[in-house]
Amino acid sequence: MTTSTADTRSDAAVGLKPYLRLLTATQFAFNTGFYAVLPYLAAHLGDGLGMAGWLVGLVLGLRTFSQQGLFVVGGALTDRYGPRPVVLTGCALRIAGFCWLARAESTGTVIGAVLLIGFAAALFSPAVESETARTAVTHEAATGTPRAQVLAVFSAAGQAGAFIGPLLGSLLLLTGGGFRTACLAGAVVFVGVLAGHARLMPHRPRRVKTTGTGAVRPRQVLADRPFLVLCLVHSSYLVSYNQLYLALPVEVERATGSQSALGWLFALSSLLVVVAQLPLTRWSARRVAPRTALVAGLAAVAAGFAAVPLAPDGPAGLLPGAALVVLLTLGQMLLVPATRGLVPDLVDDHRLGLATGALSSVSGLAVLVGSAATGTLLGTPGPVLWAVLAAVPLAGAALALTLSAGRHTTKPVATVTDDE
Repeated sequence: MTTSTADTRSDAAVGLKPYLRLLTATQFAFNTGFYAVLPYLAAHLGDGLGMAGWLVGLVLGLRTFSQQGLFVVGGALTDRYGPRPVVLTGCALRIAGFCWLARAESTGTVIGAVLLIGFAAALFSPAVESETARTAVTHEAATGTPRAQVLAVFSAAGQAGAFIGPLLGSLLLLTGGGFRTACLAGAVVFVGVLAGHARLMPHRPRRVKTTGTGAVRPRQVLADRPFLVLCLVHSSYLVSYNQLYLALPVEVERATGSQSALGWLFALSSLLVVVAQLPLTRWSARRVAPRTALVAGLAAVAAGFAAVPLAPDGPAGLLPGAALVVLLTLGQMLLVPATRGLVPDLVDDHRLGLATGALSSVSGLAVLVGSAATGTLLGTPGPVLWAVLAAVPLAGAALALTLSAGRHTTKPVATVTDDE
């Protein structure tokens, strides 16, 4: 079926907005349940179960790898079957994973639970993210609104969930519920997400009209050099971001003697995104090329790591951690919408789900290696640790300079229809 330009504009301006709102609300709820548990996992493994530092780092890396590393599977399934069955399956597996983690005590059962939790997100997130990116491109073509602004709404909603989640987890821990109760509370949130999507998500896949034939394989996507460079740049960011769960808890405990303030630092990060993401992206999308946003964001992340050993101890013991959180969050707000907005420019629309998954899969592999390496460095002198961590985003910024600047103007996109 051929859709006129006027009809396409109407769909983008009206018909797709409720669908985008559903995807945005999904991201909010998903992060609420997830972040009620994740910030406290390292302390539970180390203090509660007595795991060594390197093993804690490995478990956290496996969790990220099973999620980010297998995004390519979720992306390919989304391209093939549409988002609804992939999202529902991911929610069901996340519920099972949290219930399992609540009862896991041995190393093997903990690893099994975190792998299941990660794989659930590997199904869920590529479906939601690729649909959001496709909707953002369509909206940009119809209205001229930069796609990064639409993607910033999605990011802000996710961070609103990430703001509430740690506070929910902290409340449960402070009231004596313990880590097990936090896991079960997270599972309850995902029961609600599953029920909502079973009722509201379209029953048939959103089909993108293309003339291409044949299956698209991951190696075909990764053979595209600019896209592979973008994957490596994103990897440097994700390795750095993962330090919020590994290096930051160690720094907070060193500075204050406990991890009680950790939830508030996570809340600070999320609150910054909720408050500043939209105005910052509105400014950067119209005045700064996507490549510049990538470089500036990674430079801010590197500055956050470099600032930690320079901040004072004593009564201001939380300043190093707070400086890291603020600068890393600023970098995230600049580079994440720019990265997501570049993906539709670098790949064909009919393989957008696979490319979205591949972006995270390459990053997940990098995090698996980087987390284990960081775990072995946690006992080294602070300046050495933080200098090594700062070098990672700086290398990513250097790679980003080899990319094209990115588009400031809209481009024609494939017609997208909702099958009734």
